[in-house]
Amino acid sequence: MCSDEIFGGYPWYRDKEIRGRYGFPWSQSTDFRKSFLKNEFSDKIDSENYIGERYSKTINESDISYTHDSDEKRMKQLINLNMKWFMQTLIDRTDRMSVYNGLEVRVPYCDYRIAEYLYTVPWEYKDYKNTEKGLLRMAMKDLLPEEVLWRKKSPYPKTHNPEYLNSVSSILKNIINEPSSPILRILKKEILGDIINNSEKYISENTKTPWYGQLMTIPQTIAYFIQINYWLEKYKINIV
Repeated sequence: MCSDEIFGGYPWYRDKEIRGRYGFPWSQSTDFRKSFLKNEFSDKIDSENYIGERYSKTINESDISYTHDSDEKRMKQLINLNMKWFMQTLIDRTDRMSVYNGLEVRVPYCDYRIAEYLYTVPWEYKDYKNTEKGLLRMAMKDLLPEEVLWRKKSPYPKTHNPEYLNSVSSILKNIINEPSSPILRILKKEILGDIINNSEKYISENTKTPWYGQLMTIPQTIAYFIQINYWLEKYKINIV
């Protein structure tokens, strides 16, 4: 875990269009997510500014030499964004899940000496052979068979089975049909119903945004709403 962040393994490192966009490369759908909020909340929450401020702050804190060209500067900014945000989230979730189940998970690539050193390594070396994590692959060339060493990157598995969409849709439908469901205090019931009844439309629309097949596609968005409702209910969160 975490080698993608420091070696530049994620697809957005290689996508020139996303690389050039303003904002976190893995989160390009603020308007879509905000559309679910009731007006009394969306009118008060300036999500674009909130996200933009944190993005800009992280970019400005990136350690970049004046001698770096524009492409190298951008890659270092992306590395820093991933280390400060994406990697922190993964580490936190992994730690919580593993400790809860009595497991001790090791994350050797998170050693600060490795991370600090690799930050100084030019992108052209990390991108050896125009392959994600090419430098790491070369470092392992005497330890791994060729078919493993250069195989196509495969992200963590996610739920492709259409039954998963049916399952989470059914659960969310039961939630929004219950007037006391706490999530209905903050989200628009009609849009939640629409994403359930017209999921194929939302899936089609969201394929225009490069989610890279593993982050917040529509089934995961529906599951996220279920989790929010569970959290609000379990901990008796009072919305004022």
